[in-house]
Amino acid sequence: MGQPNPVAVLDKAVAILRAVADEPATLAELVARTGLPRATAHRLAVALEGHRLVRRTDTGTWAPGPALAELGRGSADLGDIAGRHLATLRDATGESAQFYVRDGASRVCVAAAERTSGLRDTVPVGARLPMTAGSAAHALLAFTPADEVTRLLPSASFTARTLLDVRRRGWAHSIAEREPGVASLSAPVRDGSGAVLGAVSISGPVERLGRRPGPEVVGAVLDAAAAIARAAR
Repeated sequence: MGQPNPVAVLDKAVAILRAVADEPATLAELVARTGLPRATAHRLAVALEGHRLVRRTDTGTWAPGPALAELGRGSADLGDIAGRHLATLRDATGESAQFYVRDGASRVCVAAAERTSGLRDTVPVGARLPMTAGSAAHALLAFTPADEVTRLLPSASFTARTLLDVRRRGWAHSIAEREPGVASLSAPVRDGSGAVLGAVSISGPVERLGRRPGPEVVGAVLDAAAAIARAAR
């Protein structure tokens, strides 16, 4: 039996991407739009989802994934956009501020604004942290398809209920998940289609940030997420 033609596989994958470009599609619609066998369309869609090139919507249809926007814009550009708003967030909250993007089972800090004095939680730009701990991980995963989340939950410091709460209220909070004594508060940054581009976050000592963040701090993080989302469009 001959080996699969890699160019033919690529052509089929591109057909899937084109099929969902203008309007989300069910599996049956993918088959109708591409002419691919049902099993092939499903296999390729799942593979593209694993690379975040397509995503599942809340209704279970396939839609363009956040990695397409990241590739077109470049994570460095997204980091630059976020960086313009992190200093404002830092000054409003008095805490170190970061912006993370997801890379598979990791999250990468692509922008940061540190406190100029006092105790601080330093996360350097370029730092790679796990998707299994911390409020930024909650924010990045809250709107991710359930099968991806299920693969991470066995080793995570949070539960599916945690992510449900993030979807309900729009922000995430964690205490000592990533590092003892450190609390963080994060919000997802979503594009016009609802795909998560990244997560904006503040972090600092639990004694200062608190076990229950106040509405002013929550509001500042949500405002920063909204500002970054607008600037990224």
